[in-house]
Amino acid sequence: MASFGGFLYAAILLLLCIFHVGVVRGQSIHPTEANALSAIKGSLIDPMNNLKNWNRGDPCKSNWTGVICHKISSDTYLHVTQLELFKMNLSGTLAPEVGLLSQLTKLDFMWNNLTGNIPKEIGNITTLRLLTLNGNQLSGSIPDEIGYLQKLNRLQIDQNQISGPIPKSFANLTSMRHLHMNNNSLSGQIPSELSRMPVLLHLLVDTNNLSGPLPPDLAKTPSLKIFQADNNNFSGSSVPAAYNNIQTLLKLSLRNCSLQGVIPDLSGVPEFGYLDLSWNQLTGSIPTNRLASNITTIDLSHNFLNGTIPANFSGLPNLQFLSVEANNLDGAVPSAIWSNITFTGNRSLVLDFQNNSLDTIPAAFEPPKAVILLLSGNPVCDASNAARAAGLCQPTSVNEAPSGPQVSIDCFACPKDKTYEYNPSSPIPCFCAVPLGVGFRLKSPGISDFRSYKEAFEIDSTSLLSLSIYQLYIEQYIWEAGPRLNMHLKLFPNNTSLFTMSEVMRLRELLAGWEITLSDTFGPYELLNFTLGSYADEFPAVMSSGLNKGVLAGILVGTITAAIAVSVVFTIFVMRKRSKRSKRRTVSRRSLLSRFSVKVDGVRCFTFEEMAKATNDFDDSAEVGQGGYGKVYRGNLDDGTAVAIKRAHEDSLQGSKEFCTEIELLSRLHHRNLVSLIGYCDEEEEQMLVYEFMPNGTLRDHLSVTSKRPLNFTQRLHIAMGAAKGILYLHTEADPPIFHRDVKATNILLDSKFVAKVADFGLSRLAPVPDISGTLPAHISTVVKGTPGYLDPEYFLTHKLTEKSDVYSLGVVLLELLTGMKPIQFGKNIVREVNSAYRSGDISGVIDSRMSSCPPECATRFLSLALKCCRDETDARPYMAEIVRELDGIRSVLPEGEDLFSSTSMVAGSSAALTDSGSMSLTGEIFDSSHASNSGHANSGIPSGTVAPR
Repeated sequence: MASFGGFLYAAILLLLCIFHVGVVRGQSIHPTEANALSAIKGSLIDPMNNLKNWNRGDPCKSNWTGVICHKISSDTYLHVTQLELFKMNLSGTLAPEVGLLSQLTKLDFMWNNLTGNIPKEIGNITTLRLLTLNGNQLSGSIPDEIGYLQKLNRLQIDQNQISGPIPKSFANLTSMRHLHMNNNSLSGQIPSELSRMPVLLHLLVDTNNLSGPLPPDLAKTPSLKIFQADNNNFSGSSVPAAYNNIQTLLKLSLRNCSLQGVIPDLSGVPEFGYLDLSWNQLTGSIPTNRLASNITTIDLSHNFLNGTIPANFSGLPNLQFLSVEANNLDGAVPSAIWSNITFTGNRSLVLDFQNNSLDTIPAAFEPPKAVILLLSGNPVCDASNAARAAGLCQPTSVNEAPSGPQVSIDCFACPKDKTYEYNPSSPIPCFCAVPLGVGFRLKSPGISDFRSYKEAFEIDSTSLLSLSIYQLYIEQYIWEAGPRLNMHLKLFPNNTSLFTMSEVMRLRELLAGWEITLSDTFGPYELLNFTLGSYADEFPAVMSSGLNKGVLAGILVGTITAAIAVSVVFTIFVMRKRSKRSKRRTVSRRSLLSRFSVKVDGVRCFTFEEMAKATNDFDDSAEVGQGGYGKVYRGNLDDGTAVAIKRAHEDSLQGSKEFCTEIELLSRLHHRNLVSLIGYCDEEEEQMLVYEFMPNGTLRDHLSVTSKRPLNFTQRLHIAMGAAKGILYLHTEADPPIFHRDVKATNILLDSKFVAKVADFGLSRLAPVPDISGTLPAHISTVVKGTPGYLDPEYFLTHKLTEKSDVYSLGVVLLELLTGMKPIQFGKNIVREVNSAYRSGDISGVIDSRMSSCPPECATRFLSLALKCCRDETDARPYMAEIVRELDGIRSVLPEGEDLFSSTSMVAGSSAALTDSGSMSLTGEIFDSSHASNSGHANSGIPSGTVAPR
C-alpha cells in the first residue's frame, strides 16, 4: 500500500510538472547564454562558494546569484540582461564567452580579485551600458573593441594593473559619460580624439604612466566637468591655455605631473570649483584675474612661482583651501582673502603660505578664528614677534580628521534576534531598527573640507534615494589618497523596524546601478559595499537576482501550478527530512579531523546527540544570541560544566578542510588569559564550536555607568595585565603567531575570579612568517577590519596590519580602564580628549570618579603608558612585552595590603545593561554580533563573550 501511495504521488507530480512545462514553454534561457554562463563559472575561482547555485536549473528561473533576465520581444527565450557579481571574493579570469551574452546591459565584477586580460569579446555586446571591472587585478591592455560600444555609458576599470595606451577608438563612445581609468599602468599620450565624445562628463586617468603633452583639444569636449590626471609624467608639457575655454569645467587636477611653463588664465571658466596644480615645475607669477566664485580649492604648492600673492584670491565666498606652499613668493601676507566669507557652523578656511619669502604682515591683521593661516618658513617669522605670538609660524600640516560616530545614545536594549541599532537621526528617541550598511566613496570631490557640506550631502543623497533625511546616518568618513572621500553610511527604515524586501532591492538597484546623480560639488561616486546584515537571511532574493517583474508575471500560472505540486509532495519531504535528521542524531560520521590527519590535543569531539542534550534539544530558552555565523546556546555537559555552544547555520558551514584547520589552530592556543576552546561537533550538516563559559561578562559591563560596584584601581590594573599578557602570547608564543585585530573592552572577558581573558578571534590574522631567504615581512596587507574608536589610524589609512595595531587598540582599552569613558561618545574621541587633558597638566577631570584606591603616581604612569600605545606613529608605540613590564612595574609600587577582590561580590546576574558595541549582558551572558569575520562569520553572541575564532 505504501508503495502504491508513493507511486501515486510520483504520478501526480509528473503530470503537474508536464503541465507546468507546457505553461512556461519558450520562457527558458537561450541555450547559447546558458553555455556562456557555464564557461564563465568555469574560469572563476569561488573560494567562498558564492556561486554555489550556478549548477542547478535554468539560470533565469532558478535565481542564479547575480543573474538577471528579461524576455526580449524579438524571440521566445529569456536573455541575461545583467550580470552583477559585485564584491563576491572571486578570482580567476573573465572568460571570453561573456561576449555571447548578446543582450547584456550591465556587466559588474567590481571589487573582486580577477586576473588576466579584459576579453576583447566584450566588444560584441552592443547593448552594454555599464561595464564596471574596477578593484581587481586585471592586466594587459584595453581592447580596441570596447571603443565600438555606442550605448556604453560608464566604463570603470580603475584600480587594476592595466597597461598600454588609451585606445583612440574611444572617440566612438558617443554615449560615454563616466570614463574612470585611474590607478593603473596606462602609458602613452592621452588621445586628442577623446574630445569627440559628446557627453563625456568625467575623465579620471590619475596615477598611471601617461606621458607626452596634454592635449589642447580636450577644450573642445562639449560636456567635460572633471579632468583628473594627477601622478603622471607629462614632462616638458604645459597646461594648455585653451583649457580656459572649457565652459563646463568644474575641476582640473594635475598634481605631480612634471608640468612646466606658466599657470594659464582660467578666469573664463564660469563654474570652476577646484584647481590643483601642485608638485609640478611651474614658473612665473600667479595670474591676477579672479577665478569663478564657486571655487573651493586652489593648490599651487611645490612649484617655482614668484611674485606676490595676488588680490584676486580675495572675495571668493566658497573658498576652503588655498595653498601656495614651497614657492618663491615674496612681499606682504595678504590680509583680506577671507573678506567675503561667512563663517558659520564648521565653516573654516586654510591658507597655507609656508616656505616662501613673505616678509611683511600688514599693521591691521586680524584673521577670524575660523581661518587657519600658516606662515612657517618665511622671513616674516624671523622678523615678526607678532607673528610668532599669534601662533602663525608653527610648522603644521592640515588634514581634516576622520570622523567617528557623531552621537552616543543611552537607551534600553534593542532586540537581539537581529542587528537592531538606534538611529541617531530619528525624530523618535531610542527607536530600534535594522539598518543597511553602505560603503560609499566620492572619487573626485570638488571640495577640501566635508564638514560644511555634510548637510548638503545628506539632503542631496536622501532626496535622490527618496528617503527622509533622518533615514541617513553618516557613521564615519575619512579622506584617502586621491584625494577621495570614503564614507560609511547607514540607511534606516522610515520609523519602522525593518525595510521591506522591495525597499531593500530598490535602494540596492539605485546605488549599484548608478541611477542617481549627486550634485556636481560631490562629483562621481562609487559603491564599495552594500551590507544586507539580517536582510540577507530574510530576503535571499536580494542576494540572488532572478527574473524581472515582467517575466515573473509571465510565468505566474506556472508558479501557481508549482505551488500545487509542492503541496502534494510536502508530506514526503517532511518524512524524509525527519528520517534523515533522526539518523544524523544517532549515527556520527567519521571525524573530519582524522580524515585530514589533523592533530588536536585537549579538545573533545562531541556528538550531535551530546550537544542536543546539553541544550535541551536546542530549546529557545537556551539560546543566548545569534550572529551571521549562527545561533549560540548556553549548555551544560554531563559533568556539569557550563559551556557556550556556537552552532553554524547552513550558509556558514565551512569546507571540511577549512573547519579542521580552524579547530587545529584554536587547539594550540593555551594561555591563562585566553578564552579556551573545549571541543567541537562535526557531523553531517552540523558544525559547532564549544567554549568555556565566562560568568563575569565583559570588561565593558563593569566600566559602564550602570555597574553597581565599580572596579577599584588594583582590579583594573590586574585586568590590564591579563589582557596584555594574553595578546603578548598571541604575538610571540602562539604557533603560528596571531594578530588579534579587534581588541576592545567587549572582547576582554572576566572569569569567576575576575581574571581577564582575551576572546573573539573572528577577525584575527596569522602574523607574517619569514620568506625563503629568512626575511620577516614587517606587516600584512589586508582589508581593514575592527571596531571604530579602537582602530589603529595607520592601519586604517595604509591597510598594513602589524602587532602595533593591537597595541593601539589595547591603549584605548587602558584609557577606558582609567577613565570609564567609551572610545567614542557624544562625538568625542577618548584618545583626543585624554591627550588634551594630559597636555594641560590636569588629568583629574578625566579619571573615573567612581574608582577607589588610585594612587596619583600610579595613575600618571598608567595614563602615560596608555597614551604611548595610542600614538599615531607605529614606531613610537611600545611592544606588547614592554607594556606588560610597565604594568608589572606599576603593580609593584602599589601600597601593601591592597585587596584585589574587594569587589568580587559583583557576580554574574546583574540587571541587563547595553554595552557600547550593542552587546547585552544578561546574568553574565554576552551577545555581540556587530562585526563579521573575514571568513563570513559574525562575532556571534557567545555567552560572556566566548566568541568565534578565525
